[in-house]
Amino acid sequence: MTEIQTFLRNSCSNLTGLASLEEARETADHRLGMDGESLLERLMAIVERFLSGGPLDDKKKVTAFLTLVENGVKMIGPFLKGSQTRISNSQTEVKVWMEKGMSPPQGNLMASAHHAQLNTTWKTATGDIYPGFTTAALICYHGLENSIPTRYFHEPQEKTDKKFHMNSKVLTVAVSNQDTSVLQEDIILTFKHLQQKPEKYKHICVYWDPDKDGGAWSDRGCETVSSTVNHTVCSCSHLSSFAVLMASFDGKDPFELQVFTWVGLVLSLICLILSIITFSTIRSIKSTRTTIHLHLCICLFIADLIFLAGISPTGNKVGCSVVAGLLHFFFLAAFCWMCLEGVQLFRMVVLVFHTTMRPLYMMLAGYGVPAIIVIISAISNSKGYGTDHHCWLSMEAGFIWSFFGPVCIIIAANTFFFLVTVWKLAQKFSSLNPDLNALRKIRTFTITAIAQLCVLGIMWISGCLQFDSDTRAIAYIFTIFNTLQGVLIFIMHCLLSKQVREEYAKVLARFCSPQKKKYSEFSSNQSKSQVSKSVQHTGESEI
Repeated sequence: MTEIQTFLRNSCSNLTGLASLEEARETADHRLGMDGESLLERLMAIVERFLSGGPLDDKKKVTAFLTLVENGVKMIGPFLKGSQTRISNSQTEVKVWMEKGMSPPQGNLMASAHHAQLNTTWKTATGDIYPGFTTAALICYHGLENSIPTRYFHEPQEKTDKKFHMNSKVLTVAVSNQDTSVLQEDIILTFKHLQQKPEKYKHICVYWDPDKDGGAWSDRGCETVSSTVNHTVCSCSHLSSFAVLMASFDGKDPFELQVFTWVGLVLSLICLILSIITFSTIRSIKSTRTTIHLHLCICLFIADLIFLAGISPTGNKVGCSVVAGLLHFFFLAAFCWMCLEGVQLFRMVVLVFHTTMRPLYMMLAGYGVPAIIVIISAISNSKGYGTDHHCWLSMEAGFIWSFFGPVCIIIAANTFFFLVTVWKLAQKFSSLNPDLNALRKIRTFTITAIAQLCVLGIMWISGCLQFDSDTRAIAYIFTIFNTLQGVLIFIMHCLLSKQVREEYAKVLARFCSPQKKKYSEFSSNQSKSQVSKSVQHTGESEI
């Protein structure tokens, strides 16, 4: 910081003791060899070099830096010739407004930089003493938000599990008023957010307090008036360097919701594994439709297992990204297999012959399409996998639509297939010679498929809102459908199927038959012994 200090000290020494502002300007031009604009450019060039050297990881450095730059702009402001001056470089943007005259300026003062806006009055900028001019400056630091750690902020008397992130540029407000510790009228600052986060994230207006432990962010004297996805409006009773901190929570769900999730997912996994065993081992029900159900259950089983074990731990970024990628793939695969079921029902009703689909084509559609989508998504935005709260897809830059986009397309396609299927069924039921048994079977298949689509569709509609809102009701809706989807699939495709129930009865009969056989053998042996004894007794009597 020596270069900034020497530069400001020499400038002040050459301008001290002069009678008027005009004489000071002339002296700056002649003695220093530069006018006010050149002085400001020189200061900003030094600031740019300083900030390019790396982050300010020491709060004392932050305090010294912000104080010196603010004082430097205050001193250089009166020597600027124009009423408005703007200088910008890769690290800093500074705008200075100046009014001069015999009497203090009046009215409102609205000053704006690229990422912030100041609303105050010229009276606040002037103060009680008017030396013939009033200056107001906004200094916006382009990269300083990444240099000052948010750990320097602590909310007083509040024990929470919040994490703070900088969500605005750091803005310094400097005016010619010499007493800005307590203003007569509050100033209004509007900050543009660096990240467009949902409104459940709490935004806090803070300033850099040099007197707090050598320098720290503080919200004393600042109030958050309003906050939207894009902007936060702050009201402050003093001047300093300001910013907006975004407070997010660690994402701990209520205890009862966690218990319900664990119990429901475990029950769902049990039902899914029973469904997998049913579709893979019972030969009499094997068909194209049961093959689709088998792979649907496999995808949901793996997805639920990963969801249960890895949706919450976000400490390991690489591991969290892998979990998010796997969930992306298997949930997409589940929807693709569900789409294949809609296609199969459509073929069964519309096509009279060749209603089966080749296994290779089904595998390509069921697993190949999701793999292509995940690979393209990972290549285009690998940082989109994993967030600070869940190992899922990021909401930023619309990355979540790499999942919801295909899901919406599949739901729309299945809706079309089901509508056509129902229409064709109605026509065939009203025909002269309907095959009632076949038509009733297809009608049952269609009803269960529509119910399945509704379950998964409602689940992920609520899931879209759940990951982007803080509504407790939506969280419970998503949890209910997510945890009980395996149970519903087992009930619809296994327990409600007469053929499957008959196969279950045969299996149970096989387990029970050995005991019955042993009992019948024991009874027959006992009868034979009694008969032989009776015959022997009769023979003895005759003899």
